[in-house]
Amino acid sequence: VLSNFACSLRPNEEKYTFSAIFEVSENAQVINQWFGRTVIYSDQRFAYEEAQYIIETKDNTIPVDISITGESYVVSDEITQATLKLDELAKILRKKRMANGAISFDKVEVKFNLDEQGEPEGVYFKVSKDANHLIEEFMLLANRKVAEYIGKQKKTFVYRIHDEPNEDKLIAMAGVIAKFGYKIDFRNKGDISKSLNALMEEVNGKKEQNLIDTLAIRSMSKAKYSTENIGHYGLAFDYYSHFTSPIRRYPDVMVHRLLQYYLDGGKSVDEETYETKCLHCSNMEGLATNAERDSIKYMQVKYMQDHQDEEFLGVISGVTEWGIYVEIVSNKCEGMVRIR
Repeated sequence: VLSNFACSLRPNEEKYTFSAIFEVSENAQVINQWFGRTVIYSDQRFAYEEAQYIIETKDNTIPVDISITGESYVVSDEITQATLKLDELAKILRKKRMANGAISFDKVEVKFNLDEQGEPEGVYFKVSKDANHLIEEFMLLANRKVAEYIGKQKKTFVYRIHDEPNEDKLIAMAGVIAKFGYKIDFRNKGDISKSLNALMEEVNGKKEQNLIDTLAIRSMSKAKYSTENIGHYGLAFDYYSHFTSPIRRYPDVMVHRLLQYYLDGGKSVDEETYETKCLHCSNMEGLATNAERDSIKYMQVKYMQDHQDEEFLGVISGVTEWGIYVEIVSNKCEGMVRIR
């Protein structure tokens, strides 16, 4: 109800919004910015597949097999050109982030095809394309600029922070990937992100990609919410917050309320009160992440119950003294093979 109707920017409907509006140059430099409450009247809504079709083909006629309406339709030239320009700017923003030391984790997302009873009958992988990256980059821009705007005023705020990687975990990861013929350089902290990105590029498309992506993610510190800003290592941002998803994250609601309060001239709020809220939100996020991970494993087990007599190609994803962990390449299901 909230995400698709009440709080969705549905075409030809007025919606109350909190906007971050930017004027940017041809090389994606922010020239002017404005934050405030607005009313948006949307002209068009795309599924990612429809926007991706425009980006890939430059064609403004959406075919039947791509259209979410089930019918072919024509997108106005104005919206088509705007989509292509946003894609162009997003690619520049992404390139700048990577040059500044951001780490690119395009980990495969496991999804399930369900039958009428809600049972898994197939597994597929969600892959991020240019349309996904377009949305991602402008969300990152809004989140970063909101945090920067308040952060430079030295007022209490809710930041999304991410510390440097854990050295012990990097050493453990280096030992595992060496078995596959890969290496990372973590002697110089400034080179860790470059080395990790080079590794991600090297394993892209290979059988061991998901394993090494997972190991790399696990070597990272966990991002969390805090009133103490230390920057975001993984994104290579000095300031970062969560502003763009208030219907599914309470920290975004806090950010909206604080931002409006400060825009109205309010004095800095009590830091201890908000740090307590940040800690609670981080803890709840951890529980939600674990629940999501467990739900995927549960559905994978249900799926494999109907395929017990089949043979699958797998890669070793972990080794312990009592056995090895194996991940099936075709569906990312993982399990232990006991050796004693």
